[in-house]
Amino acid sequence: MTPATASQAAASQTLARCRELVQPALVEAVERLHPWLADMAAHSLGWTGTHGNFVPGSQGKGVRQALTVLCAEAAGAPAECALAGAVTVELVHTFSLVHDDIMDGDETRRQRASTWKAYGPGPAILAGDAMCALAAQVLCDSPAGQVGAAVRHLADSLHDMARGQADDLCFEFRSWTGPDAVGVHEYRSMAEHKTGALLGCATGLGAVLAGAPAATVAGLTRAGRHLGVAFQAVDDLLGIWGEPEDTGKPVYSDLRRLKKTYPVLAALATDTVAAGQLIGILESGGTLDDAGARQAADLIEEAGGRSATQREAQQHLDRAHDCLAALDLEPTACDEIRALLPSLIHRRA
Repeated sequence: MTPATASQAAASQTLARCRELVQPALVEAVERLHPWLADMAAHSLGWTGTHGNFVPGSQGKGVRQALTVLCAEAAGAPAECALAGAVTVELVHTFSLVHDDIMDGDETRRQRASTWKAYGPGPAILAGDAMCALAAQVLCDSPAGQVGAAVRHLADSLHDMARGQADDLCFEFRSWTGPDAVGVHEYRSMAEHKTGALLGCATGLGAVLAGAPAATVAGLTRAGRHLGVAFQAVDDLLGIWGEPEDTGKPVYSDLRRLKKTYPVLAALATDTVAAGQLIGILESGGTLDDAGARQAADLIEEAGGRSATQREAQQHLDRAHDCLAALDLEPTACDEIRALLPSLIHRRA
């Protein structure tokens, strides 16, 4: 077994362990909802029903809930103290995906119909709202100490997520070139809020529920936020070059919608012939057909947008490792976190 294969196996074992620990509590939480809302939540979570059995290929990896558990263990507490936090972040993540799919018009999610496509936009919005409310309720009911600080941590994260999502939507109305164009630095800030806030919530919440010192909570939260930027960068790569059988979305899905993502913005920031040709395609108006999307993807790669995005992901992954190295953490749990991190950027979906 190669080192890379061994690392992947270790990460899979860690995710499976944490999922097995969290899943019963997550099922119990979903059962609190109105039956119709519970059905939609189960669909969003990739289950066959509210009993929690997974549809093959339709469930997430459970990275966020695993990070909450692992960070509690890294802070020296038993995993059980972080159960409510793990359920909370999984519900918040799922509700955000339900609402994202509505805003983006995405009809598929994890190899099957997105929740709004299956049930309608109105019901899906309600289901997302219900999961968000349930997440807060679960955290408030946690038997662990520090509940007040944990709820505050969650509230701050939700505020940041909304801010990041607002920036992302506002980018759609801005031009590709000129003084109103979206810069790479603006996109990075958006990603830290939209995606980094929840991963920072996941890592910090485990430490909060473990009763860790403020410096440990802050350090783990910073690590999570860097992971979020790295995760978003990889999402942007998959939104252009991901395989539909892996992502569950059409090829070039982000390009077809002329979405301003990191590879596109990084390519446009270069003084290259390919960047100039790319601007011509992007400003032609309307969505791109197959040929236009393929040509745009080739130009982005030629202008260096793909490689720049890969570097962005790696740099933020490295910063997350630096944050961990600066903290006094329980070695075994910290090693599990470190083993898990590469899977966030070396992924196909």
